[in-house]
Amino acid sequence: MITVAENLKLKSQRILCGFTQESLAKAIGVSRQTIVSIEKGGGNPTLDLCKKICKELNKTLDELF
Repeated sequence: MITVAENLKLKSQRILCGFTQESLAKAIGVSRQTIVSIEKGGGNPTLDLCKKICKELNKTLDELF
């Protein structure tokens, strides 16, 4: 489970990189609801999904998760 601090890092980096929830979701091939769930801490994303998010946001796993 992702903690509140971790999902705030994800949300802030997403915004800083100019992504909406919808545009990030589209870029990595998931639904917007998946991004919403991760940002709210209501999910346990797979390592593969975490890597895709990191790649789009140009961050490491340690920086975001």
